[in-house]
Amino acid sequence: MTDVTVSFLQQLSPEDLRPSAKRLPDGARIELARNISPEFSRFLYRSVGSHLNWSDRLTQTRQQWDAVLRKEGSETYVLYREGSPAGYVELCSEAEAGGTAVEIFYFGLFPEATGQGLGGVLLTEALRKAWSMHERWPNLAAVSRVWLHTCDLDGPAALPNYLARGFHVYRTETEDSVVTDASVGLWPEPEAQH
Repeated sequence: MTDVTVSFLQQLSPEDLRPSAKRLPDGARIELARNISPEFSRFLYRSVGSHLNWSDRLTQTRQQWDAVLRKEGSETYVLYREGSPAGYVELCSEAEAGGTAVEIFYFGLFPEATGQGLGGVLLTEALRKAWSMHERWPNLAAVSRVWLHTCDLDGPAALPNYLARGFHVYRTETEDSVVTDASVGLWPEPEAQH
């Protein structure tokens, strides 16, 4: 067991957004993955989260994973560089008193894309899409809150990026967690040289 500090952050108005000053480099784009398959979603999740020990969804069946993706107000945006995925964000909406809460359910970059300012650009676009979610999903009430949680197992740039984009911490918790090696099964171990 390991003590893990979890921080819950939110924005309560689109005016809270502080956009990144950086722009996407040439050859990069952020695109909505329409009708995303569970296989592609799992690939993104594993590619971003395996080195961060994301493992909470790995026990889900294909049907369970697909149910989350098909839920009204669920969207996945993929960051591409030179035609290849480099990161993603998954948004999920829930009705709550006063409107719709949009959770940034998963967010991150592939390891080779970190440290280049892409996280701020991707988060800026994610927040714009989150705050306008009700415009694309007519059965949703207006968005009243965008939120996420992160923990001290996430990358060192995660919390500073969220704070720089205008999120505010509204709660922290310390949990006893079993940290699982989420990279197991991602790549086979190299054979020992004799």
